[in-house]
Amino acid sequence: MGSRPPGDHLTGPSHRSTGGGAAGLNHEPPGDFDGWECDIEVVLEDPAWRSAVPRVEEVVRRAAAAAFAEAETGGAVTVLLTGDLQVKRLNGDHRGKVKPTNVLSFPPLHPGLPGDVAVALGVVRREARAAGRSVMAHLSHLVAHGVLHLLGHDHLRAGEARRMERAEARIMRRLALPNPWRGVA
Repeated sequence: MGSRPPGDHLTGPSHRSTGGGAAGLNHEPPGDFDGWECDIEVVLEDPAWRSAVPRVEEVVRRAAAAAFAEAETGGAVTVLLTGDLQVKRLNGDHRGKVKPTNVLSFPPLHPGLPGDVAVALGVVRREARAAGRSVMAHLSHLVAHGVLHLLGHDHLRAGEARRMERAEARIMRRLALPNPWRGVA
């Protein structure tokens, strides 16, 4: 990922938003959730996200802030909302897996810098449809999942996976959204 500023390895031409929807209006106090100060940048690379999720920047900021609040810490993250092809490229470049995935997390290059999360619209839409969930709820879950990875959570072993799933369920409850793990074996 080199020495580029945070988020630069993820982006192409885009719309950046750190506090407001399409009109740049703040619907929420920017980046503050339960008293935890957060710096959350949303990079809207694929404008189709706006039709898939109303007020998508606000949805992303709230999900990321709720994940930081769950971990009882503030923090900074850049969230890239993009399409399957960009995530496929990132997945191939950074994980050696040449296929799209729903969400990728990239830890910061240096302490104190924001980490990055990339989310693929096509994958999110397909997964939401298959699970009978809204795209908004699934996006919220995946943003929280990505931020939890940046905060040290993982799901490689069963115990870690259970802890991460419980944290995600609590985050979704904070957001008044359905538990994504309810009914999953």
